[in-house]
Amino acid sequence: MYSGEAITSVKNQYARHAVPYVIGLLVALGLAFYSIVAAITLFVGTLIFFIYQQVTIRRERKAWEQYVHSLSHRIEDVGKEALTGMPIGILVFDETRRISWFNEQSRLIFELEMELGISIDSIHSAFTELIEEEEDEATIEVGDRVYRVLYNKEYQTLYLFDMTDEAEIEQKYSETQTVIGVLYLDNYDEMSTAVDEQVRSEINRRVTVLLNQWAQKYHIYMRRTAADRFFLVMNERTLSELENNRFSILDEVREATKEHKIPLTLSIGIGCGETTLTELGNLSQSSLDLGLGRGGDQVVVKRHNGKVRFFGGKTNPTEKRTRVRARVISNSMRDLIRESSRVLIMGHKNPDMDSLGASIGIMKLAEFVGREAYVVIPAGETSVGIQRLVNEVENDEELYSRFLTEFEAQPLIDEQTLLVVVDTHRPSLVISRDILDRAERVVVIDHHRRGEEFIEDPVLVYMEPYASSTCELVTELIEYQAGTRKLSILEATSLLAGMVVDTKGFTLRTGSRTFDAASFLRIQGADTVLVQHFMRQDLDSYIEQSHILENTDIYSDGMAIAVASDDEVHHQVLIAQAADQLLNMEGVKASFVIAVLPDGRTGISARSLGDVNVQVIMEMLDGGGHLTNAATQLNVSREQAKTLLQEAIDHYMTDETEGEDSE
Repeated sequence: MYSGEAITSVKNQYARHAVPYVIGLLVALGLAFYSIVAAITLFVGTLIFFIYQQVTIRRERKAWEQYVHSLSHRIEDVGKEALTGMPIGILVFDETRRISWFNEQSRLIFELEMELGISIDSIHSAFTELIEEEEDEATIEVGDRVYRVLYNKEYQTLYLFDMTDEAEIEQKYSETQTVIGVLYLDNYDEMSTAVDEQVRSEINRRVTVLLNQWAQKYHIYMRRTAADRFFLVMNERTLSELENNRFSILDEVREATKEHKIPLTLSIGIGCGETTLTELGNLSQSSLDLGLGRGGDQVVVKRHNGKVRFFGGKTNPTEKRTRVRARVISNSMRDLIRESSRVLIMGHKNPDMDSLGASIGIMKLAEFVGREAYVVIPAGETSVGIQRLVNEVENDEELYSRFLTEFEAQPLIDEQTLLVVVDTHRPSLVISRDILDRAERVVVIDHHRRGEEFIEDPVLVYMEPYASSTCELVTELIEYQAGTRKLSILEATSLLAGMVVDTKGFTLRTGSRTFDAASFLRIQGADTVLVQHFMRQDLDSYIEQSHILENTDIYSDGMAIAVASDDEVHHQVLIAQAADQLLNMEGVKASFVIAVLPDGRTGISARSLGDVNVQVIMEMLDGGGHLTNAATQLNVSREQAKTLLQEAIDHYMTDETEGEDSE
């Protein structure tokens, strides 16, 4: 059928062809008046030419119709060949997901005796997910081939394109991407001063041989840039191999030097991803800083997209800080306080003795420098021990006037206010996020191993994961500023209480510097009897703690898990005390207590004697802490929290998730 426009076009064409013959006929009629012979001759000639033209037009039209007919058949044949013979798999299915048509290439791809009516779900599991989630495309593997699948929802059709060659090129490109690393000998300086020259040379030779063998084995370009630092260049394939064997070089170096007084440990920072070499270098250095902030003896792999993976970090960090650094930080703190209009001190939510004691210590440090300082405390209910300390502070009107709630502290913030955050470095854990966001100058003082979440742009950071407590760090800062000035008995006692609580009575994470700081506080008048009063547990709390421990199971190889009743709410401090108590049981290597907190979340407190790194386990659940003392809070039920905890323990025990991705 022709359209209206086509018919009009044909009519116009006939009209144009008829014009000369009409003119010829008119001329013949005109000649008839003068010569009948000439008129007849012209008429016959015009008629002959008209007949000839019509025959020619019909012949051409017939030839054209035959050509079009032949072309349509050829196009139809090509279409059939494309559907059946081209190297593209095509699967058509109906509403019940059963195959209604397929081409030969589909059968060859899946090597199946495909029949009409079979379920498309039985061909490949990826088809089910693609159809149910209504995605446009996906990539699947069939044997050793890779296919890109395009899904046409309207016609319920799947198209499979062989992308194996492209995938191999992409993989090769990815595997050859440049990776830059920095290797650091954590305690090289301490080892050098602790042993004689001959032993130092032997250790240095042994470590150098191990590192060179390691670099040669994995085809790593390594150059020593300092006595304790190496520069590394490798590719993504090598990095993948190192991750698969969990960076065993950490254990090899530690084992090779453990017979000496101070065994050497390594920290490696690695930067990778599709970016510039400059950015890779910056990533490797920031990764190393993160690893050292977490205690060293570990590898941190940071990608350009922000993902971070941790390997190692299972050993208890040894004391590596020096008094030189403490003195430098103390002088820097003094200068910052002098430049400030006032000082606000803030710890973490649900403050403990270490947080509050360190806050009081910083307040006293500001007083020594000559600036007024205020401690921000939570407005809600606190633990029994903290409440006892606050009750003692209330007896000192001058000291208690320096304690403010978040709302009372807000008006004091200006451009020159210095905010000191103690006992945490995570913005999500501070007492007031609003105060943190408004403060333009922030100092961070903490003894926890550094996590990926960190307060942005602090003017000074004093993080020592080797210290027993933040109170120990603050006490050393005070020592360099006190001179002849003294702490009050309550101030010294609050600092000592923070140290006693975090070290479990000087039994865990205790170094020589810990006892030095405690000795200084005793000289200042710290009352050990008052410390014991703060730590005393009332009978109701003890009974509550006992009820929690009634529901204790040994999950795996000394991992004890206690779950409190769902209808009971417990304070974070109490479940921490329950975890401490559970750790005293025979055969328990690590204890975990799960309970509902007053804010409705589910808290987990974890403790160990050092054989199990509970910090690594808690980090898998978005928590943190120390090797022997860690915790987390989750927005799930107790049973869900227990399941997640068991999965994290399984991962830890099988050594599969120390490299777990972190955002």
